[in-house]
Amino acid sequence: MRVLNISYPTPLSEILNKDNDNIDVFIELEDGSKITLVVSTPENLISQMNKENVNYLTAPQPEIIVKSLTHENIKRAIEECVDEDAFWLKLLFVASTDKSVINMDKVNQYIKQLNNL
Repeated sequence: MRVLNISYPTPLSEILNKDNDNIDVFIELEDGSKITLVVSTPENLISQMNKENVNYLTAPQPEIIVKSLTHENIKRAIEECVDEDAFWLKLLFVASTDKSVINMDKVNQYIKQLNNL
């Protein structure tokens, strides 16, 4: 799958600390899919935990982690995520938008089958 366009509602030039922040990213794929995700840095994740006074963060969907918020890093990470059919990126985006799209009965049934192997 090819990425046709990557855009930012907030310009990257406005980010003061590219090693400790996050940004929303809009992606347009060659199949017409339009996906919104967050790109964060590891330092920003730690800052979020410190701010919330916790030692963990639950898995956000979808989110990509890069060392620094540069267009090159973001583009490379997104291109890696859309390799082949962009399965995980699409799945996480859909699940974050409307969980009812995922048939949890089927998921739970399959987990039971895996546990019985």
